[in-house]
Amino acid sequence: MTGVLASQQISALIADGRISATTGVSPEQIQPASLDLRLGDVAYRVRASFLAGHGCTVADRLPEFEMHRIDLTQGAVLEKGCVYVVPLMESLDLPDSLQAVANAKSSTGRLDLLTRTITDGGTEFDRVPMGYSGPLYAEICPRSFSVLVRPGMRLNQIRFREGQAVLDDAALRQLHEDTPLVDGDAVISDGLGFSVDLKPAAGSLVGYRAKPHTGIIDLDRIGGYDPAEYWEEVHSSKGRIILDPGAFYILVSREAVHIPPAYAAEMAPYLAMVGEFRVHYAGFFDPGFGHDAAGGAGSRGVLEVRCHEAPFVLEHGQIVGRLVYERMSQVPDQLYGSGIKSNYQGQGLKLSKHFRAA
Repeated sequence: MTGVLASQQISALIADGRISATTGVSPEQIQPASLDLRLGDVAYRVRASFLAGHGCTVADRLPEFEMHRIDLTQGAVLEKGCVYVVPLMESLDLPDSLQAVANAKSSTGRLDLLTRTITDGGTEFDRVPMGYSGPLYAEICPRSFSVLVRPGMRLNQIRFREGQAVLDDAALRQLHEDTPLVDGDAVISDGLGFSVDLKPAAGSLVGYRAKPHTGIIDLDRIGGYDPAEYWEEVHSSKGRIILDPGAFYILVSREAVHIPPAYAAEMAPYLAMVGEFRVHYAGFFDPGFGHDAAGGAGSRGVLEVRCHEAPFVLEHGQIVGRLVYERMSQVPDQLYGSGIKSNYQGQGLKLSKHFRAA
């Protein structure tokens, strides 16, 4: 069946041995439309990011770039500005009809922790071709904060897809008419447009900017960190801010977004010509996101923004990204926010789960 595979279909792949792991796959890894991937017990510090390339394995290429290896079994720090390759516990043996795409988990993206999946023979990050059989690796580059990691931590996730399931603009407009996807006018062009909120309903706080010199973050420590030690508040009274080159920001969308149960979505960057910045490194939106939020009005999307090249003026309501909707192969037997401890349902402007609420 064409579409993104649902949680029960992922469970079937595990039962059939199409997805396996060194310690077995835990039910807690299975999300409505994706599978969380877990770090193995060693990290390779490499001097540069790389892809295996046609006909080569990651293990073949590692000796070219490895600087040293780090045992993660007792916990180890991955330092800001360095690049690491970590073998993942999971491996795949996909049928010829199935491909996969990976992405960072939401909390990973909100820490500016660049995490991409690489495969044997791979020529693209985060893309797993149809019929792939082999191991998976995570490339990890902490860019704002050094982090403490351990085996089994889940920094990225993988989504499985059969056939072409992306909704074109006509289908997306029809879906919005049938089941509103945003709480206002929908801007639809190669996906659903996403704009930035720089005029909050109360106060002047519009976002956060990562501080350049901070302590480490233990990724297992939930709600344990004071935001003021790691973030500067960004305020605006005029509906605009100036992004500084190289700085990392947490902002929020103006729109409250709804992902109906029979659909999944992925955040894609907007056209580069609108500004020298990139938005949203953690791009999966699960079926049910915003579906049962308070009042049924959806959930706003948190925007992870990094500015490049030159200072850039960002204005309230400026479109900065787009949501690409896809059909699910089946409606998942579990939805985002429905009893699966989803951290960001009904959210507004919110840092990662590691920080205490203001």
